Amino acid sequence: MGILKQGAAAAAIGLVAASSTPSAWAEFPEKPVTLVVPFSAGGPSDKIARDLAEALRKPLAQTVIVDNTAGAGGTIGAARVARAAPDGYTLLVHHIGISTAPALYKKLPYKTLEDFEYLGLINEAPSTLIGKPGLAAHHFADLRQWISANEGKVNIANAGVGSASHLCGLVLQASLQSKMTFVPYKGTAPAMTDLMGGQVDLMCEQATNAMPQIEARKVKLYGVTSKQRMTLPALAQAPTLAEVGLAGFEMTVWHGVYAPKGTPAPVLAKLNAAIRVALKDPELIQREEALGVRVVTDARLEPAEHEKYVESEMRRWAKIIKDSGETAD
Repeated sequence: MGILKQGAAAAAIGLVAASSTPSAWAEFPEKPVTLVVPFSAGGPSDKIARDLAEALRKPLAQTVIVDNTAGAGGTIGAARVARAAPDGYTLLVHHIGISTAPALYKKLPYKTLEDFEYLGLINEAPSTLIGKPGLAAHHFADLRQWISANEGKVNIANAGVGSASHLCGLVLQASLQSKMTFVPYKGTAPAMTDLMGGQVDLMCEQATNAMPQIEARKVKLYGVTSKQRMTLPALAQAPTLAEVGLAGFEMTVWHGVYAPKGTPAPVLAKLNAAIRVALKDPELIQREEALGVRVVTDARLEPAEHEKYVESEMRRWAKIIKDSGETAD
């Protein structure tokens, strides 16, 4: 019996080894690839994932599906991919929240640096600081004075704990050194609706999502979180928050692509190559730039550099989140 068991074990190891050889994955992908977005449909991450899916179809020669698995600040969708079969057919498109979740949540159903293969950073987008239409402050200097005079009473909306709008609000609060009341919503859309209706005072939202309301003058624009001013018509006159007194303030919302840990190297190489081709697609670049999003072209497209960047962001956000006291269960 022992010999039979040893023989079965050896055969199993042989099958795993064979399936990991380049020839075993030469035809990848042979069926549709799914991009899991850990947020609801219609939000910034969903839009970005759908643009990427469209651009990936040609280099992969296969259908690419976007599947929204929202909840718990993106951790449910991320956990789904971490547990998925490591065959390259289920991938994660996640934003900056993948680097902040370890500090925000006491228990995560995955380990950020151990349970994923990193496939490259794909883009970066600045956020905007916007206010309700009836706010008396016309410029950032007025707004800063008003926040200071109303310490703890100013309401700032966000799309939920761990969302980009929540993270940006934490940086703003730390920079102003004035406590604000954070009001979490189940997504960007209801938060924006209440801001436009005057139920909340402020919101820190990606330019991608905020521009239609800014252009329609349904909200007040106080600044952008990028290093330089933006060239888009709706945002061209908005100062950076750094230039109006918040020295060093910078907050970009970046997105990356991830596969389950253990995905074979030949598959990872094919996926990374396809992502690089997709990010050079003129239509994708045009759509992203129209939304104020910059496609990544630097070393962070390399899986190893992408992982290093996420690790550095985890260290940065751990301090900001700890100092704010804003954590989830």
